[in-house]
Amino acid sequence: MVTGLVVIGVLVAEVLLFAVVVRAVGVLVTVAVVCASSALGGWLLRREGVRGWRRWRDAVAAGLPSGSVAADGLLGLLAAVLLMVPGFVTDVLGLALLVPPVRTGAGAGARWLAQRQVSSMVAGELFGPRRVRVRRPGRGSGASSAGDGRGEGADGGEAAEQAASTAIEGEIVDPGPPG
Repeated sequence: MVTGLVVIGVLVAEVLLFAVVVRAVGVLVTVAVVCASSALGGWLLRREGVRGWRRWRDAVAAGLPSGSVAADGLLGLLAAVLLMVPGFVTDVLGLALLVPPVRTGAGAGARWLAQRQVSSMVAGELFGPRRVRVRRPGRGSGASSAGDGRGEGADGGEAAEQAASTAIEGEIVDPGPPG
């Protein structure tokens, strides 16, 4: 239902923005810009598809986790498809996905979503070991006898802050169903 509302909202925004641009620059210029962005999207679709496929194949051949490479390739394809769709809202979204910092952020979001949809073992194979925070019992968990009841001792909470900010790299292993 939410997806349908988003699609309807984008369609309405596209029509309204198209009308505004036609009024500002004329029909011929507006149609020319829409056609040019669609042609750019078609060219990018081929380029990003081939590039993404090669990078993914190289990562798999090297034995590296391929999830991030696949996500980046899919974001490139999404950018191309958004440019191919006639309209200015989709063009802006497609162009934004071509900007490296935006693409990196979108890739991190895609990785985060994918990791929550699959088991820890599959996520580790796709994206490599995850960084997780480990808190040791009794340190920073409210077990301190001195302080104000928030786990901060007489040192002003420095030990609790240090314990909370210490992170180790590790791998989460899903043992699977008991058998």
